[in-house]
Amino acid sequence: MLGLQWGDEGKGKVVDFLAPKYNVVARFQGGPNAGHTLEFDGHKHVLHQIPSGIFHEGILNVIGNGVVLDPITFKKEIEALAPFDLDLKRHLVISNKTQMIIPTHRMLDKAYEIAKGDKKIGSTLRGIGPTYQDKAARKGLRIGDINEPDFDDRYNQLRDFHLQILERYNFEADLEEEEKLFFEAIETIREFDILSTEYLINQAIVDGQSVLAEGAQGSLLDIDFGSYPYVTSSNTIAAGACTGLGVAPRRIGEVYGIFKAYCTRVGSGPFPTELHGEEGENLRKLGNEFGATTGRPRRCGWLDLPALNYAAMLNGVTQLFMMKADVLSEMDEIKICHGYKVGDTETNELPLYLDAQGLGLAFESFKGWKNNNIKDFNNLPESLDQYVKYIEEQTKTPISLISLGPDRKQTLMKEKI
Repeated sequence: MLGLQWGDEGKGKVVDFLAPKYNVVARFQGGPNAGHTLEFDGHKHVLHQIPSGIFHEGILNVIGNGVVLDPITFKKEIEALAPFDLDLKRHLVISNKTQMIIPTHRMLDKAYEIAKGDKKIGSTLRGIGPTYQDKAARKGLRIGDINEPDFDDRYNQLRDFHLQILERYNFEADLEEEEKLFFEAIETIREFDILSTEYLINQAIVDGQSVLAEGAQGSLLDIDFGSYPYVTSSNTIAAGACTGLGVAPRRIGEVYGIFKAYCTRVGSGPFPTELHGEEGENLRKLGNEFGATTGRPRRCGWLDLPALNYAAMLNGVTQLFMMKADVLSEMDEIKICHGYKVGDTETNELPLYLDAQGLGLAFESFKGWKNNNIKDFNNLPESLDQYVKYIEEQTKTPISLISLGPDRKQTLMKEKI
């Protein structure tokens, strides 16, 4: 289960909605830059690192090896879940190979972003990039290291290496309070099972149990295939579930691709269908488009089919889930970009750089459906039905779920998953 746009597609809601059908829910990449929002029973929850199946009894939630985990954020999430009387220590396990974010990773993130000046990529400043950087450089700390006798020495060595870099950036690092919180959080993590979760997940599959792999961010933010360099630092596509959980490609069955009925993006980077001025602001207000993690206003625009098809191709999507259909209902006219124009030639292929000069857009127009009180997938308002069928025809993939609001109950399923 993964996002097909620039993140913020509504993955948390879908995982929470589908979780009762699964035995295991496992996060396979990303870190506290993710903000998966769940709403039910009058409560709103934002999860950053803990898988979105955590509110369901009897489901094992796994933080996989492809995730980068911030102990301080993890401790805060655990504390925020305390009022709900969840048996977290029985229903949540962490891979011993999960990379760890330490306080100086966040400082490096800020120093690097400041140094970019007007070429900022829009980092969430959570230390994600520097942590994956250390992983690739084979310098990083893993969660399993916290139970090694020389953990403090390993931590000090990595911290001191970071401080040398920060000094060259003239970045003043005040670590006393951050380190205090960090080591308190390490004690919280030690209360959980830290395992070689690749064995656990593969055994679950052999035993006939169902596993839902939960992605973070979106396919267009993938480090290899996204709108580089304005991307995240991990593989957000389906292939990332294999490396991020330790499962073979042949183990993957259905691939659920989640997309909004329109497009949004947070931070810098190309966005061909972006709406500016009053149009963009109106869509932002209708959709309450503000980042769950950062609170930043999201840029908004029309659905981009060339980009959606590209993401569906990369992921081998078998079913599409369309979110926030309710947001468009009151609009008189809704547009979908169905192709790019380069000179007099129309193409559906994404260029190397989406912000290439001279890139034009071809649109199809639809009417708003003026109705959100929809109870049956097979009895949609005519204009919404046309919108859905057009996307299905263009992507050659069925839309099996439509979300008409943030709550669990505001969800229509076309057929049994």
